[in-house]
Amino acid sequence: MVIEQTSRGERSFDIYSRLLKERVIFLTGQVEDHMANLIVAQMLFLEAENPEKDIYLYINSPGGVITAGMSIYDTMQFIKPDVSTICMGQAASMGAFLADRRGKR
Repeated sequence: MVIEQTSRGERSFDIYSRLLKERVIFLTGQVEDHMANLIVAQMLFLEAENPEKDIYLYINSPGGVITAGMSIYDTMQFIKPDVSTICMGQAASMGAFLADRRGKR
């Protein structure tokens, strides 16, 4: 939980919501359909907010389902903002495929 001071008082966020405000997305664990849908939705949301500003995708994944990973990859190619990938821990199999963004990793 993160607590921020605003002009209206204190506001609390879970850490992932706060990082999403800073255009940071986490891909952790197995790449599966449910997780891929959340990541795709977050990328589309961030594009709608500001299509000119980069998105940062932090990856710690042993891999997973090819079709789920491809939905993330296709979205990364489709949206206007560049997606910078950062590996923390491991990026194997589909995780490595998604991390391979030449010039932005």
